Amino acid sequence: MGCGRVGSTLALSLERQGHDVAIIDSNSAAFRRLGRSFEGKRVTGLGFDRDTLIEAGVESAYAFAAVSSGDNSNILAARVARETYGVEHVVARIYDPGRAAIYQRLGIPTVGTVRWTSDQMLRRLLPQGSVPEHTDPSGNVVIADVSVNPAWIGRRVSQLESTSGARVAYLTRLGDGFLPNPDTVYQDGDLIHVLTTASELTTIERVLDQVPPAL
Repeated sequence: MGCGRVGSTLALSLERQGHDVAIIDSNSAAFRRLGRSFEGKRVTGLGFDRDTLIEAGVESAYAFAAVSSGDNSNILAARVARETYGVEHVVARIYDPGRAAIYQRLGIPTVGTVRWTSDQMLRRLLPQGSVPEHTDPSGNVVIADVSVNPAWIGRRVSQLESTSGARVAYLTRLGDGFLPNPDTVYQDGDLIHVLTTASELTTIERVLDQVPPAL
């Protein structure tokens, strides 16, 4: 939802990677940002309106990004997509940092700023391992934002590292990054960024996506 600078960049990036994309905007003129090569669906309407969402294909969507210019519209659309239609991967652009923290607690990932927003949304919308956050010049070492099974909530970072074989580079909690220690406990809503080799990343993601072993 939203065909401004972020929305158009995101839509074009997803389409280039082979995904089917539908984009919603209340102003049909905004679709000009997509150019003539864009083959996805353009839907004129309000992104939190159910008829508009259904026309865009929300009932079979793998992911939904709300990136209009309004915080209220974005969070409302994101909640409708997740709570009414059960879209698995939902993310909202929020300008107000205070609101962002509140919505993070509600389980809606939030991001801000144009270029960073587009990159972060790709990491949350696409399957695991699609967009590492950093790769060294040789291509051997990566820092990646990985998905973690909710069953890890309440477990220590040290167990996460010993089970997966990865190092936790840092955590993002309610929008703020910090360096964990071995006794740091993984909490609901935390984003985990691991440091590992490119060849091991897929294995690490598979391990962390599963229920952890019993203590």
